[in-house]
Amino acid sequence: MAKIKKVSVLDKQVSLYHIEREDYISLTDIAKFKNPDAPADIIKNWMRSKNTIELLGLWERLHNENFKLVEFDQFKNEAGFNHFVLSPKKWIESTHAIGLQSKSGRYGGTFAHADIALEFASWVSVEFKFYLLKEFQRLKKNDADEKDWSLKRNLAKINYRIHTDAVKQNLIPDSLSPRQIGFVYANEADLLNVALFGCTAAEWREENSAEK
Repeated sequence: MAKIKKVSVLDKQVSLYHIEREDYISLTDIAKFKNPDAPADIIKNWMRSKNTIELLGLWERLHNENFKLVEFDQFKNEAGFNHFVLSPKKWIESTHAIGLQSKSGRYGGTFAHADIALEFASWVSVEFKFYLLKEFQRLKKNDADEKDWSLKRNLAKINYRIHTDAVKQNLIPDSLSPRQIGFVYANEADLLNVALFGCTAAEWREENSAEK
């Protein structure tokens, strides 16, 4: 299950999640900025517009090879009329859309790909959209920094292993005792000390202290 994260935008908590390298943002949370009691109605009103249907259809044609164009054309032809009503769930089920997702449970509601969600945020409030975009970019930067740190940490581990293996294979003389060969090195410095001097730094300090 995708991990839900939250950002604070103008005192409203907006949920986001990342799945299959794509970011989805809660339209339900965005809609609460305009109507906290009936956010679903705000989303349905947005989806009644022909411009919205054309936006959703264009996004799906660019990203979804299974998008049903016949059903989309039917919605587009009806959009804008007084009788036209469309829910996210009906849109998803009828067209096999992936840009909108309907989730149930504790963090349920309607989510949309970030491309679509930011357009919806502009429709709700230009001010809200700008602050949401700012928080979204901040979150992405933090995620990138964490991944970069993790990558560097893993590379350091790999390089350390390669280095110590090379030392063991090429520098440790055959004259070392089995005890020294089987010694669990605390760090690379101890490994080099044993390879070059036959003892760890701690062993050397202990022996020289005893002589005194």
